Amino acid sequence: MKKEGKEKMEYRFTPEGVCSSELIFEIEGDIVKNLKVVGGCPGNTVGIAKLVQNRKIDEIIELLSGIQCGIRGTSCPDQIARALREY
Repeated sequence: MKKEGKEKMEYRFTPEGVCSSELIFEIEGDIVKNLKVVGGCPGNTVGIAKLVQNRKIDEIIELLSGIQCGIRGTSCPDQIARALREY
């Protein structure tokens, strides 16, 4: 559930169709303060997590939506966007 204001909250999401098994967001207002990706390709997921830090949720969704990983129909970045849409 979305919280209004500047209260920090943790949001967990279970991605589908990718190697990562969980996305753990620390969100403050409409800003992703931190992201931990459990599983997946470490270099890529750590890099993506660093790139989304301190960005607005809507900006992240716009940047990452629709990115494909091979023939999976989704990717870890796309799952991050889906998680934030659900949030």
